[in-house]
Amino acid sequence: MRAIVSIITPIFNSARFIKSTIKSVLAQTYENWEMIIIDDASTDGSYEIVKSFSITDERIQFIKLDLNQGSAFARNEGIKKASGRYIAFLDSDDLWMPKKLEKQLEFMDDHKTPFSFTAYQKIEENGKYRGQVNINKMQIGYSDLLKTNHIGCLTAMIDTKLLGGKLYMPLIEKRHDHGLWLSILKQGHTAYGLNEILAAYRC
Repeated sequence: MRAIVSIITPIFNSARFIKSTIKSVLAQTYENWEMIIIDDASTDGSYEIVKSFSITDERIQFIKLDLNQGSAFARNEGIKKASGRYIAFLDSDDLWMPKKLEKQLEFMDDHKTPFSFTAYQKIEENGKYRGQVNINKMQIGYSDLLKTNHIGCLTAMIDTKLLGGKLYMPLIEKRHDHGLWLSILKQGHTAYGLNEILAAYRC
């Protein structure tokens, strides 16, 4: 049986885009996934949109927080609930290309790596193309990441089996994803980059 990928998606007042984000996961060619959506006390109807998807597809799970505690806390709540060997991250306004999971899992297996990321494109709020972020260095170590964050959160995937278990994001307001990447690479692991655009970052 193919391994489960747990997709962690925090939301906060995300009604405008969350439907498109969920649909990009439903369109994945790799179908053995669970999407854990954590509502960080939204007030705009996000809850109702996500609830409608979770009713029709049992792979979509929903956690509703009573108090707004920030995206790092929300992501960690999702990681706690995750049952998959692999954990991937997708924010509530971003998108994945249909073969994102399939190609990235194959890439990780080929390179026997516990940590990978991909190239991605940037889009405006209306979906208009704004450029792309390619991968200039295929292998990223701890010292490389100290200089700048080369890894887009929406493209990252980690293998908890090869890492020896789950790891969590530091509870800081900004750059908590960077903090998690650093903690992984500090253990001596290498992050491998797949230079193919498999996601779209809304900015």
